[in-house]
Amino acid sequence: MKFLYPLCFLLFSFTALAQNTSYAISSYTDLDLDPARKAPNTHYLGSAWLKGLAPASEDIDFNITLATFKANSTLDWHKHETGQVLIVVSGKAYYQERGKDAVVLKEGDVIKCDKQVEHWHSATKESDVSYIAVYGNGAPTTWTEKVSQEYYDQVAQALKNQ
Repeated sequence: MKFLYPLCFLLFSFTALAQNTSYAISSYTDLDLDPARKAPNTHYLGSAWLKGLAPASEDIDFNITLATFKANSTLDWHKHETGQVLIVVSGKAYYQERGKDAVVLKEGDVIKCDKQVEHWHSATKESDVSYIAVYGNGAPTTWTEKVSQEYYDQVAQALKNQ
């Protein structure tokens, strides 16, 4: 019995220390698509939601963001000071770099865009898309040109005919 109190104290101490550890955990699966939380329509057409999963810090020099676009929604032409990687986690997307043909991306696809390469990406006409964007903590995105509804429709038609 005289060992019971020290043993309980020792076990309680380890348990208390273990419970004091905290982690910053986020999820890309619990995006709130409430219309009130929609991103402002500054550089895109349609409806989009953004969720910062892991912002850059002094230890990590890149950002990880989840973007969700409803069908028939698109970003404008833009470029980044650093490279960018897009990982499609659900749905389908259009992706195009200036001077190249557009392509369709689907769930599981990963595409890399080099720094200073002008590009745009979006949901397809028929499908919402969610993708994780990994990009450097450089200067803000440079928005270069609007993607008009007419241009988006032309790209969609051309890809549909392939």
